[in-house]
Formats: sequence, structure tokens, C-alpha cells
Amino acid sequence: MESLGIIGFVFGMSGLSFALISYQRISKLENKLKEIGVLDKDFSTGETL
Repeated sequence: MESLGIIGFVFGMSGLSFALISYQRISKLENKLKEIGVLDKDFSTGETL
């Protein structure tokens, strides 16, 4: 049973790592699109309609 806990922990940490890397990439893409004028300067990823 202890091995299942370790496996779950490893999968959880890899999921967290994936989420953080994805967030950084989205932020870089958003900034680049703002630079070249595709997005408005005041656009925010979390913006709702």
C-alpha cells in the first residue's frame, strides 16, 4: 500500500510541474502577442466576457 502512496505522490508532483510549465509558456505567448499587436495591451488571460 505504501508504494501506491509514493506513485500517487510522484504523479501529483509531475502534474504540478506540467501545470507550472504550461502557465509560464502561456504567459510568454501572451506577452509576445501583445508585443506584435495581436492582443490588446490590457488583455488578461483570466479575463471573462
